[in-house]
Amino acid sequence: MAAADKPDLELAARFPDLHPPFDHQSALTEANRCLYCFDAPCTAACPTHIDVPRFIKKIAQGNLRGSALTILDANILGASCSRVCPVDVLCEGSCVYHHFNKQPIEIGRLQRHAMDAFLHDGAQLPKNSVADRPGKVACIGAGPASLACAARLRQQGFSVTLFERRPLPGGLNTYGVAEYKLRASDSLREIEMIRGLGVEFRFGEEISPAKLVRLERDYDFIFLGVGLGAMHKLGIPGEDHPAVMNALEFIERYKTGAAANVGRRVVVIGAGNTAIDAARAAIRLGADNVQILYRRGKEHISAFTFEYDQAREEGVEFRWWTRPVAIHTYGATIATIECVSSEPVGFTANADLLAAPGPTTSQSLRIPCDLAIPAIGQSPLVAFLESCRGVGVEHGRVQIDRATGQTTNPKYFAGGDCVNGGREVVDAVADGKRSAVALARILEAAHA
Repeated sequence: MAAADKPDLELAARFPDLHPPFDHQSALTEANRCLYCFDAPCTAACPTHIDVPRFIKKIAQGNLRGSALTILDANILGASCSRVCPVDVLCEGSCVYHHFNKQPIEIGRLQRHAMDAFLHDGAQLPKNSVADRPGKVACIGAGPASLACAARLRQQGFSVTLFERRPLPGGLNTYGVAEYKLRASDSLREIEMIRGLGVEFRFGEEISPAKLVRLERDYDFIFLGVGLGAMHKLGIPGEDHPAVMNALEFIERYKTGAAANVGRRVVVIGAGNTAIDAARAAIRLGADNVQILYRRGKEHISAFTFEYDQAREEGVEFRWWTRPVAIHTYGATIATIECVSSEPVGFTANADLLAAPGPTTSQSLRIPCDLAIPAIGQSPLVAFLESCRGVGVEHGRVQIDRATGQTTNPKYFAGGDCVNGGREVVDAVADGKRSAVALARILEAAHA
């Protein structure tokens, strides 16, 4: 895959870091602002419960390796999460400085400062168990949940093999996160640290029902970290045209060095974080006009408020209460997207969307477009999950014991998007770590 294992300089120029790294002096200055709260709300707000005051204090003391090891003890993907976490609503959003109307500590950038130094210096992770121990676990998928589960188990001395259908590990960290947040090369560099523990990776592995039977026979336990499947279709005429590309495919193409000719006019359909990532990327790739269409109002977008605000600042236009009904094409290009705009009269933010619709003002319009990017969510991997015998699935999500990650089939554990329906990277890491702790306890008892 082109440009996967090292930064692409042209791409880096188009996609500069959203939150540039601290230099040494700036990091020290910011670290010394921290109050090192005893009952730190920032730690409580982190799904992996990183000891934030402790890692920041070590930065202030000049101990970057100690800081990184504090982070990694809680979150093995601390480098990725320092870049992609929505810190505004997690750790930084909980900072006590908010109570004094002061700027919160820049926890994400401090975490990145420590982790970048650690990775630059060789990224040697300690193992808690010197000798290998009996017990084998197979992880299906090599995204954040499986990586966290595998790393924690391997640190305890257990054998772990990750099976991944794609040629590279990392899941959406490598393939689907906007380049200005996390480069593929940075995701892969972090995973090399995990590989150094002795975790085995097998790529190009499609897991069929017959393969599952063999895995059940050959491994003590199986961890499901398969994420979600294909993006939902619009279900309208013209959406199969080559100039219609779903958001994850669009992001993957430009991240992995494929041609990314967006044309002058881009229309993104949907208003989640992925839709906004695609829209902001289109601007960076040269589009003159980028619009986001959303079938409801601003009050109902699933994107974080700060993501929406940043998109507006960069020139992304939003059309509310606008639903595409057809994509009109002309040979190899799109001509227009036909839409219906229907805004409820007197609509309020607290209106019941499930209630019978009230009066609306409705009009049809056609929007000129060169590239259409649907971004209306991913579908669950229902067929695959149903082939995992005895694993309970409800509404496309694997049912687990929330304390351990164990499914209704005791042989299987699960975490990440196949359980939570699509949340943050840090949530997937927390899921994988939780399952690893439970699995290690079971394996230790079984071989005592």
